[in-house]
Amino acid sequence: MEEDETLQSETERAEVETCTTPEVSRQLSSSEFLCHCCYDILVNPTTLNCGHSFCRHCLALWWVSSKKNECPECREKWEGFPKVNILLRDVIEKLFSDAIEQRKEDIQQNSDIAHSLATFQKYGNDQIPTVPNTGRINPRGGGFFSGVLTALTCVAVKELFFLSPLPPFCFHSQVVLLGYHWSSREYEDLLVHKPVAKWTSEEVIRWLEQLGPWASHYKERFLLEKVNGRLLLTLTEEDFTKEPYSIENSNHRKAIMEELECVKTLGVKPPQNLWEYKAVNPGKSLFLLYALKSSPRLSMLYLYVFDYAEAFLPFIHTICPLQEDKYEAIVPKLLDLKDPSWKQWREFIVKYLFLPYQLIAEFAWDWLDVHYWTSRFIIVNAMLLSVLELFSFWRLWSRRELKTLPQRMWRHFWKVSTQGLLVAIFWPFIPQFVCNCLFYWALYFNPIINIDLVVKEVRRLETQVH
Repeated sequence: MEEDETLQSETERAEVETCTTPEVSRQLSSSEFLCHCCYDILVNPTTLNCGHSFCRHCLALWWVSSKKNECPECREKWEGFPKVNILLRDVIEKLFSDAIEQRKEDIQQNSDIAHSLATFQKYGNDQIPTVPNTGRINPRGGGFFSGVLTALTCVAVKELFFLSPLPPFCFHSQVVLLGYHWSSREYEDLLVHKPVAKWTSEEVIRWLEQLGPWASHYKERFLLEKVNGRLLLTLTEEDFTKEPYSIENSNHRKAIMEELECVKTLGVKPPQNLWEYKAVNPGKSLFLLYALKSSPRLSMLYLYVFDYAEAFLPFIHTICPLQEDKYEAIVPKLLDLKDPSWKQWREFIVKYLFLPYQLIAEFAWDWLDVHYWTSRFIIVNAMLLSVLELFSFWRLWSRRELKTLPQRMWRHFWKVSTQGLLVAIFWPFIPQFVCNCLFYWALYFNPIINIDLVVKEVRRLETQVH
């Protein structure tokens, strides 16, 4: 058996050497062997189960940042621990030896890449053996189920508080203290508040790193030049092509320039994650959190009518994406301002009418790599709210009260509008600490309450059936 495998390997190598004639080399270009993470020629190409190949260090950076065993391109789960595609590696190194050597030198000088590769390899060495007859790896942690488990754990903690000799107000005081703790941790040095001209070189690096894992290739160059906010504002795309930056990849330059133009226009860093959006729009964040819970369809209609460019467009591009351009994968998620296509509108309207909470869950799912636990709480809450809405329609159907649905919808619309108007009037007088307590209560404790409501509805349904 070993002799057969050796003979097959030698045959494959002979075929590679035969194919690398000058005629074939002239027909091939490095653009046909690009990694879809860094958009540069593949180094130690690693092929996943889905068939897509990436640089091994790019896959390591992706795994370290996202903690997900998914293909960075098609998001299909990969099984086992990915290995280097030896045949593809030998072909690329023989065809483009100079480019590969240069890339390997650049990679070796990057400490972040070395750390990510070591972490990724350690994960492979610590891999739990596959389950017999399935070929699947027992997950190391995370995933959708961990969010459910977390919510159930919180329920258990809540029950312990209420079953203990302590009075119920002790639990609520714990919630207030927790809210105060989170409130006190609000970042005072968020770049979304600090003028770009006052950024330090460390803050410029923080801004650069948030553009994506590929930006780590240029971190050392910015540090050596001590690029602060004032210098950053003077840089042009032509400067990035020259020394000392030498950003040869056109897609990377384009992404940096797009973000830099936004920074120049706003004077500060535009929000690129949910916490930064909350810091810039605290009142709107609290309003949307409660509005999406109680009336998701009206809330999305509000975003479309009154907040189209800033909130609705990033929302619809996230939940109904169009994979048209490779460059889109490296554009920050909250900066896509293109009008949706008809295909996107069609998908959105169907889900908007029948599964509104699924849209919220899909949006949170896309942010799992940035907001690991928060996204899971939102997904669990959306799932529970969908079940509660289904129970509400079932009650109307069983009681033959569907004719009253328009009246109920109008009353609900009037109630939500009145509450929104009152909040808009009294919002300036509400202390920030109170707003933060309400925000974190709705975000992290509402799933616990909704679990209890779902259990009650199930018991009520069982009683009716029996």
